[in-house]
Amino acid sequence: MKTLLISAVAALLAIPALAAAGDYTLPPSNAASAACKAERASNPALFKQTYGTNKNKSNALGKCISKHTKTETANQNNAAKECRAEQADTTFATTHGKTFDEFYATNKKGSNAFGKCVSSKAKAKSNADVKADVKAMKSCKADRKADADQFRADWGGKRNAFGKCVSATAKTLHA
Repeated sequence: MKTLLISAVAALLAIPALAAAGDYTLPPSNAASAACKAERASNPALFKQTYGTNKNKSNALGKCISKHTKTETANQNNAAKECRAEQADTTFATTHGKTFDEFYATNKKGSNAFGKCVSSKAKAKSNADVKADVKAMKSCKADRKADADQFRADWGGKRNAFGKCVSATAKTLHA
């Protein structure tokens, strides 16, 4: 009972602290997890086939997160660079009709403008990445179904053939 009461009080005290902290960008591993879960939701069987490497493909989510963490880090770094450039742009207000802080901020002081800029740009890129990966999975599935022999010739007959196809196809879609 005492532990439950302490946990409840700690949770209540944490809420204002989290609210005061404002918006932040997800750590790359969390963003990768969210992206992989979105991909998995689109077609679970295809997702397992794409990322799973063991016999029953049960390690697909972990493999996906591992692969996407690097991409998410790059998305966030690139978004931060873009936002710094926008923030330094002296013509931003002219081209957007508002200052950088007015355009991105959600609080009255404008103190969260940079974070909102970064998170919106990184999120948009991550969403585009997920769409490209899902499209690549569907394309590879269709290719394999249309001509299994040609698919094996192109990607090999091993367990990772489908993943290789998806990876290569997604790269062309990301570009």
